[in-house]
Amino acid sequence: QEVLADQLAFFAPQLEVLRFPAWDCLPYDRVSPVPDIVARRLATLARLAQPLSKPTVVLATVNAVLQRVVPRGLIAASTFTAAPGNRVHSDKVIAFLAENGFSRTGTVVDPGDFAVRGGIIDIYPPGADAPVRLDFFGDTLESVRSFDPESQRTVASLKSFSLNPANEVLLTDDSIGRFRRAYAEAFGGLDISDPLYESVTSGRRYQGMEHWMPFFHDRLETLFDYLSEPVVTLDHTADEAAAARLEQIDEFYQARREALDKKESFGAAPYKPIRPEFLYLTAGAWTQVLVDHCTLALSPFESPDSSAVSLGGKRGRSFAAERTLQDGSLYDAVRTHSETLRQAGKRVAIASWTEGSRERLQTILKDHDLAPLASARDWAEAKSWDAAIVRLIVLGLEEGFETDDLAIISEQDILGDRLVRRGRKTKKASDFISELQALTPGDLVVHVDHGIGRFEGLTTIEVQGAPHDCLFLIYAGGDR
Repeated sequence: QEVLADQLAFFAPQLEVLRFPAWDCLPYDRVSPVPDIVARRLATLARLAQPLSKPTVVLATVNAVLQRVVPRGLIAASTFTAAPGNRVHSDKVIAFLAENGFSRTGTVVDPGDFAVRGGIIDIYPPGADAPVRLDFFGDTLESVRSFDPESQRTVASLKSFSLNPANEVLLTDDSIGRFRRAYAEAFGGLDISDPLYESVTSGRRYQGMEHWMPFFHDRLETLFDYLSEPVVTLDHTADEAAAARLEQIDEFYQARREALDKKESFGAAPYKPIRPEFLYLTAGAWTQVLVDHCTLALSPFESPDSSAVSLGGKRGRSFAAERTLQDGSLYDAVRTHSETLRQAGKRVAIASWTEGSRERLQTILKDHDLAPLASARDWAEAKSWDAAIVRLIVLGLEEGFETDDLAIISEQDILGDRLVRRGRKTKKASDFISELQALTPGDLVVHVDHGIGRFEGLTTIEVQGAPHDCLFLIYAGGDR
């Protein structure tokens, strides 16, 4: 989704592109989806619940579309907006956060966290690029600032902020009551020995409770209910992917039912699965969705069907043969091929994965007399230039392609296995200690930079006026 979003931003920057990922856990799993994915899903639903001012593309997988989603009414009723200067009681903000799935912590690190320190409330809204810090003076919201969750330093001042639910399952009095009624109806009575039922009834979150999401809502909707007359676009593997997912859902449900009937829990709490149609679309419902909406099926193959429209695209040339030669003819072959394409009346662009690789390719191609060359930020800029100019662009493509009037040569077409991949985002410190519960004081650990040390426990230190929870490690010689 991220690569396709970047490609759409390059070719059509006027579009609003929203990503809607699927949960990262299996159907009928015992674990919850990770907060980042839940945050992205809710942020997209909240945006779709608002009026759209420009053409919008929603990128989703088959797994995401086949799963039902929280109703629009919940999103609309659980939105909080404020701006500096507004009269806002901090207690109301804290109550809103607690009721809408946010987790109170000492220091805000992940989406869905919030922390309270006197007249300051730190919040990491779902789907936001950075957390925000609300500074209150009495009942007046004095300032709203974004900050870096690692350094806790202010990044910028904001004119306003908006909050949406942080979880698809909210533990309110109403939702707990609905859960109890639905649980009794589905499983033939209440079972206080079931840790899921006991936790929810007590108002505590339970690991994996999202898999019983239908019990917490009067009804669930589909992603299509958020869209007005959408055009559904499917790739050529969508049918197989949908069939495989539906088969997987049924297989896992039957396995859970069989284990429950045989009272086989393998030491874990009994798992009482809900029926698949409660949380997922059935095969018939999926087919009906495609019938009810305008649907375009993309395929890399030509079709004899009279309703098919050929876009004239084909795979671009690979320079694999030239890469095996040791005579340095690789870039001469790129120059010759580019000249042939331009003589055929096609615009030519060479796509790199990063700015750095584009600069390196530009230097090498100039040394091999490929000219004229020029960089372009997006496709609109590239099209505005003379067709004789070869454009160097930053665009993530595994392989190039050609149409009747355009040819894009990818970096991988030229360099093959030496392609420089896009660097991964730096991981947060919390990612490295996600299994902290498995550590006990005295355990030996290996730090990626400092080597072997002994874990002594957690300690809180103050940095720049803000508390931070840190691992206390001791190394040889008493270093810490």
